Amino acid sequence: MKNRLILPAIIGVLLSYSAVYAKVDLVTLPKRETVQLTIYNSADLTLVRETRDLTLKKGTNRLQFSWANTLIDPTSLDMLPKLKGKEIDILDLTFPPRARNLGVWSVESRMSGDVPVEIAYLTSGLSWRAFYMGTLSKNEKTMRLKGYVRVTNNSGEDYEQAQIRVIVGKINLIDRIADLARRKYAYGRPGPSPVVRPAPQADRAAGMSEVKHKLMRVEKSMMARPKEIKKEGLSEYFLYTIEGTETVPHGWSRRLPSFDVKEIPVVNLYKFEQERYGNQVMRFLSFKNDKAHKLGDTPIPGGTLKAFRDVGKEGRLSYEGKSRFKYIPLDEDVELNLGPVANVIVKPVLMDYKTDRYLFDGKGNISGWDEIRVFEVSVKNTRAIPVKVEIRQNFKTASWEMEKAGDFGAYEKVDLDTVKFTLKLGVRETKTFRYTLTMHHGKRAE
Repeated sequence: MKNRLILPAIIGVLLSYSAVYAKVDLVTLPKRETVQLTIYNSADLTLVRETRDLTLKKGTNRLQFSWANTLIDPTSLDMLPKLKGKEIDILDLTFPPRARNLGVWSVESRMSGDVPVEIAYLTSGLSWRAFYMGTLSKNEKTMRLKGYVRVTNNSGEDYEQAQIRVIVGKINLIDRIADLARRKYAYGRPGPSPVVRPAPQADRAAGMSEVKHKLMRVEKSMMARPKEIKKEGLSEYFLYTIEGTETVPHGWSRRLPSFDVKEIPVVNLYKFEQERYGNQVMRFLSFKNDKAHKLGDTPIPGGTLKAFRDVGKEGRLSYEGKSRFKYIPLDEDVELNLGPVANVIVKPVLMDYKTDRYLFDGKGNISGWDEIRVFEVSVKNTRAIPVKVEIRQNFKTASWEMEKAGDFGAYEKVDLDTVKFTLKLGVRETKTFRYTLTMHHGKRAE
């Protein structure tokens, strides 16, 4: 634990501030009782709230806080008594001149004894990301979806037994917290000691920075139980509270389980579209974030999903691919691109090509014509389960005609220059179909 809150044991009343800071005997206060981290994923920003039991004497107490070798923003420091608030006044927070990484709180106490206080501040260097593991059933009609959150700590501070909350949402910062933390002096230059005087206790939340105020709107720690995430809406943000506590030392990462949902209905689809994917067949996995798919309680943070398949041999899994996806709102469909495959093959072959039906203008120049192409498409499933294949053909003109023959499955005109064939193939089945495409150019298109 690198930031420290320390209390002068003896203060000579006739000494100046600078003499006090240089000569007093300092006693390390008790360690944190609790600590809570609220980490944004879209900015290098974390709100830290920690509680400590301070031993105060009656009268004025001066508490020294050091943030050396950390990325704490000293201008965001705030202290609030959790009990006996009517007997405790936080008078001010002073940053002594020529003293780096040091702040001194003046606390007026009308009693002697232990008082729990909450200290809140913003820091940098903590980050999180979500990732997922999907395990398909043998017939690939359902999937077990397990979510995780990885928290990484490069803040310079060790956080022991911290409750962790993560927030999805974008925030605009005027100053980067890391830059504020790295300034030589708290307010940018040495000089007269800057003093931050707290607002009255009742107005404390309203007087805080907008960032801290938003981060602190959803309250309180949840009791430690088997890990899961509690999700709550927070205006334009979404907050996930991970149950229990975790120790995250500086330089470490922790993987925390988020959720585990079994037998989510999924659709496997193989797509072939030369203009987008070349000659490769791409595999897609789709589902919906709703109740029908055993989801739909909260949005799903964006991340990476690795898909596996249960092959039924002593719990073995086969790797099927991975996909990155963005934040999935409630009731939203998601289609994950798992990448190219070799076990479903689509081969379109140009069998014939010609031009015909020319039109000429008054000067004998060609003003219109037809372009005729004949394709044969072979679709092969080498897998031991049935598959569904979608083949798209894009044209260079919106004026065209098509004649189809063979086992072409379901046919659909997607838009003016795109058509789609959808075929269902059984185990290790091959299907072949032909189509003749006539495209009109120039005056023929009119």
